[in-house]
Amino acid sequence: MSTPVSTEEGYVPFRGYRIWYRVVGTAPEPGKLPLICLHGGPGFTWDSFEPLEAMAATGRRLVFYDQLGCGNSDVPTDTSIYTVALYLDELAGLRRVLRLDRVHILGHSWGGMLAMEYALTQPEGLASLILADTGASVPQWEAAMRRLVAELPPDVQQTILEHEVAGTTDSSEYEEACRVYSRRHCGGRLDPYPECLARIAGKPGEDAFYAMWGPSEWCVTGPLKDWDVVSRLGGINVPSLVVGGRYDEATPDVMETVYRGIPGSEWVIFENSGHFPHLEETERYLEVLSEFLDRVEAGGGPF
Repeated sequence: MSTPVSTEEGYVPFRGYRIWYRVVGTAPEPGKLPLICLHGGPGFTWDSFEPLEAMAATGRRLVFYDQLGCGNSDVPTDTSIYTVALYLDELAGLRRVLRLDRVHILGHSWGGMLAMEYALTQPEGLASLILADTGASVPQWEAAMRRLVAELPPDVQQTILEHEVAGTTDSSEYEEACRVYSRRHCGGRLDPYPECLARIAGKPGEDAFYAMWGPSEWCVTGPLKDWDVVSRLGGINVPSLVVGGRYDEATPDVMETVYRGIPGSEWVIFENSGHFPHLEETERYLEVLSEFLDRVEAGGGPF
């Protein structure tokens, strides 16, 4: 009979707000470092990472949290405070309060961008990076998503264009057109739809997404519009694994830019996945992550 994996939940103070966290596997096996998971968005929540909790059974501690303005964390009324710098400080504060001295970091989508920015600050105790379904240049990513939109049925494309030109992206027609895109490249590919993804609906985060990104995945109007660290990727000096789906909105060419930019990095494509391979091909995903993390901790290569 297996021993239940212990969990701990709580709040970390940050700039007068509270950041909610969840730690799974609070008694790790010696030599196995914690894995901090940075969710996407901006404005998503930790919930889609739930399948990763299975890694705790191997003796690894998993650390999840909702970024400020998202999910169970506090929601500021002033959306102008949402910046890359704020979320970098938030991550550093979480590590400090929870005494996470040496860690691995996984960043999914926007969380991968945040992870790259964080690694470029050369923080102490960062053992490795897993960059999932992400890119190093928002202009490149936006162009890739526009190409995917151009592959949608003509009437869907027309609806998207008309509402973006008219500034009516809050209309039900536009939202339905976005769902057609999602069914090809994002969570809409999943059938049945996992509960951990479904429960994100209605949680806080939309304001953060709109403030930093824009009205839709491929319509970037916020301060991240010109974000680009391609020329700086050579400054990431920890073992790095790039993962993504074949049908991902972070298309393979977007992820290849990350892979080729980080010295010694590795790249794995999940052939039957879109933007959520950790939900679409969970068993293989856990195997790939565990093998990489164990190899880093053993001092093995290549990297």
